[in-house]
Amino acid sequence: MLFRIAPTPSGYLHLGNAVNFVLTWLAARQRGAEILLRIDDLDADRKRPEYVDDIFRSIDFLGIDYDVGPASPADFAANWSQRCRLDYYSDTLNRLRDAGTLYACGLSRRALQAYGPTYPAEGRQQQLALDTPNVAWRFRADGNGEADFVVRRRDGLPAYQLASLTDDQYFGVTYLIRGQDLIESTDRQRQLAVALGWTDFLQARVWHHPLLLSSEGKKLSKSAGDGFIAETSIRAMRERSNVPEMVYRQVARLLKAPAEAEHSLKELLLWGIPDNLFRSVQTVKLS
Repeated sequence: MLFRIAPTPSGYLHLGNAVNFVLTWLAARQRGAEILLRIDDLDADRKRPEYVDDIFRSIDFLGIDYDVGPASPADFAANWSQRCRLDYYSDTLNRLRDAGTLYACGLSRRALQAYGPTYPAEGRQQQLALDTPNVAWRFRADGNGEADFVVRRRDGLPAYQLASLTDDQYFGVTYLIRGQDLIESTDRQRQLAVALGWTDFLQARVWHHPLLLSSEGKKLSKSAGDGFIAETSIRAMRERSNVPEMVYRQVARLLKAPAEAEHSLKELLLWGIPDNLFRSVQTVKLS
């Protein structure tokens, strides 16, 4: 059994990330499973060294550990960056291409804005060769084309859904704990796995836990304004205290654990995370 923690170094991690990390740690240790630390760093424009460093500092602050993955930022850069697995992503893309599930999209971001939040169904009719320069590759998703999504960016790099699925398959991840905002991502990865015949991923177990919201009712985000980040970042918590009490408290409330479980990982581990929260990826479909 293998769980994974998969942060993105696009900003300082926040309370929501911390709760997800602790939930993953609890569920894995409760089941005697291993944990993979996977840092999703393909977005070079937003990646910064201080954000990578923050991931390691945050894990230490939370008092959790992992079994597979980089030991330090230097080890990550040398051996564990997603850039080290570009050949694997390319192989996945070629398999989807051979299966006839991809098409080239030449519509720019500005052109797509004219259609609003939904991708135009007629985008499937562009009749562009996949080798056309400066095009994105889209996957023919369930439906009439409005749900089609990018698997290779215009710059040739794999998009998030493709890279995340390939990594989970490559490392053999069997459990995923994700926020409810990633239900759509899980469904897109399910569709890719079906097209690829990756039954291991389809049999993985997934739990989409409720999200933490700010005092204004907004989803916590690393890309929010400075004041918002200062209020909810793990970095700010480290500067205020040596103990992540706020994180444990939020985890206990989410699990409906007793008040005494708010104070330590040991107490939270005794409370545990029930199996009935998990279901197979195969069954995760958008309504």
